[in-house]
Amino acid sequence: MPESATDVQIEPAERHHAGELAFLAAQDTGPRPPGWALTPRAAVTFIAGSGGERLRLPAPVDGLPDTLEIPAKFVGDRSLVERCVVTLAGERGLLLVGEPGTAKSMLSELLAAAVGGTGALTVQGTAGTSEEHLRYGWNYALLLAQGPVPEALAPSPVLTAMRTGRIARVEEVTRCLPEVQDALVSILSDRRMSVPELGDEGTFHARPGFNVIATANLRDRGVSEMSAALKRRFNFEVVPPIADPAAEVALVRDRAGDALARHGHALPVDDAVLEALVTAFRDLRSGTSAEGWPVERPTTVLSTAEAVGVTTSLGLQSAYLGVTDPLSLLPGYLLGAVRKDDPEDQGRLLAYWDSTIRHRAENGARMWRRLYELRHVLGE
Repeated sequence: MPESATDVQIEPAERHHAGELAFLAAQDTGPRPPGWALTPRAAVTFIAGSGGERLRLPAPVDGLPDTLEIPAKFVGDRSLVERCVVTLAGERGLLLVGEPGTAKSMLSELLAAAVGGTGALTVQGTAGTSEEHLRYGWNYALLLAQGPVPEALAPSPVLTAMRTGRIARVEEVTRCLPEVQDALVSILSDRRMSVPELGDEGTFHARPGFNVIATANLRDRGVSEMSAALKRRFNFEVVPPIADPAAEVALVRDRAGDALARHGHALPVDDAVLEALVTAFRDLRSGTSAEGWPVERPTTVLSTAEAVGVTTSLGLQSAYLGVTDPLSLLPGYLLGAVRKDDPEDQGRLLAYWDSTIRHRAENGARMWRRLYELRHVLGE
């Protein structure tokens, strides 16, 4: 029996947006690459939105509205999404790179859902990821009982994607050991996988629609450097932080609001507090304040995802513990976000308080004055 939306913390993209995917499949009847669930144009619209326009079905379809506005799910440059879709249509692997927390994984899931109908065929790259995670393993009970028969094969998500014409996702590929990464070279080149133990039945060819989306953090570039051969089989796309402050505030509000809604609460953090929080994150992330003052950057990455986490924590503490002033909690949670990689980052945050926050407080902004008064929360 399928789970309802209330049975899970986060629904897969293909289920959460099932209505939009069905609508777009019916609305755009143009040419589709072999094996694709949507046209490339509809895939871009699904991710980047319809720009406020209500799209109309060419003919009524039972169970679908006649018109629908598609909201943007990825906050970023539409041309980036278009290049990603074109890469996948050209049957070339796609590698999304960027700083942690720039929504690379979310973008890869949305692309996989739009192209193949599911983003679930995923391998999480770690130092412990083995070659069988990218190729196949065995059900050893069946293997011992029946020998190497097709029923005993335990396909990896990549092999399943090949056999069904879907998108396989490899998260944080540079955290996999080089010899594990190299398993992708032949997969992306030959578009087939051989299981010698199965004899003549052991060669699986990729069906139309199959491709690979990998992600890599720029901070992990030196963990397990990709070989030149593997790099040549991917188109690289850099996913940058959100450029527009207002768009970042809106995204943080929406994501944190969704998290609070799962607890049955509205987000009790007003826009002024959100703007102060996002402004602080952007200052510390970029090394320059909004006014152009220099800021010493901490070693940790203060991503938009981290800002969502802090905002969610502010909301949960207010909702469950009765705190009526979320702003009073901000310095403590900001310190928790900053001091992860290097204890000296606490000093860098204090320096930010004693320079940028103090300057804003002296200029008469009441919220910044209140934040500067909370400096003691950060310690010495």
